[in-house]
Amino acid sequence: MDQALISQVRGFNRIVTQRVGALNDRFLARDRSLGEARLLWEIGAEGRDVRYLRALLELDSGYLSRLLRSLEAAGLVTVGPKQSDKRVRIARLTPSGSAERAVLDERSDELAASLLAPLNAGQRARLVAAMAEVERLLTAAMVEVAPIDPGHPDAQHCLHAYFSELDRRFDAGFDPALSIPADLEELRPPAGLFLVASLRADPIGCGGLKFRGKEPAEIKRMWVAESARGLGVGRRLLSELEDCAAEYGARAVRLETNRALAEAISLYRSAGYIEVAPFNDEPYAHHWFEKQITSAPT
Repeated sequence: MDQALISQVRGFNRIVTQRVGALNDRFLARDRSLGEARLLWEIGAEGRDVRYLRALLELDSGYLSRLLRSLEAAGLVTVGPKQSDKRVRIARLTPSGSAERAVLDERSDELAASLLAPLNAGQRARLVAAMAEVERLLTAAMVEVAPIDPGHPDAQHCLHAYFSELDRRFDAGFDPALSIPADLEELRPPAGLFLVASLRADPIGCGGLKFRGKEPAEIKRMWVAESARGLGVGRRLLSELEDCAAEYGARAVRLETNRALAEAISLYRSAGYIEVAPFNDEPYAHHWFEKQITSAPT
């Protein structure tokens, strides 16, 4: 990694942590740290599963427990079992916690305004635009892609969302029973594999591979949630599927798609896929693509 890039990131981190008050134990002049204040905000009016909070904020379980105990001792939070499932612990704001959260919201607005106030209109627009771009890129960097069993709830969530979107977007709808199948067993090693992309513990995308021996590997079930589009998740999934196919020994990958999926078609072409003659009889396909890849050394 370029050391100049690393130095720039570290400098950015220093000025941001100082400017937003993260170095002060009394964040926004309240009697609690930034970590405690953020936890209050994330618990929100409806309460949150403690496990979800840990995954969302990427906190060590011991540290999260200490933060929650501190907020409980201050009378701002209660932590107890979920009524429908006693194994799940839910953190909820007390009336005092809700009042404190409202104060923190007000002071956070004031802090944001103080960042913008010394600047002229042009500078404000540039800063806000730069912040939006930084937020987008940092969010993209938080996405995790990992192989998962296609029967896992996260994988099933993605597949159901994928089928629903196809049904909305295809001219005649979409019926999985009429499409060439990609059964769960075909997406499990050694027959294939399935990748899921996650952001803050939520599944936001997927893609599978069917291995075909010496034939090109087939990419199946490529999908990215609408909320995550623009983060480069589709391109990353595609690249990682290609790498997995290369590790398996495939020299090419191929896929088919529907003309309604213009964004997907654009992605495939920009990633080096070449349109080829139909290689199957998929009834929902209008375009067939293939790409040569370099197999991993054995």
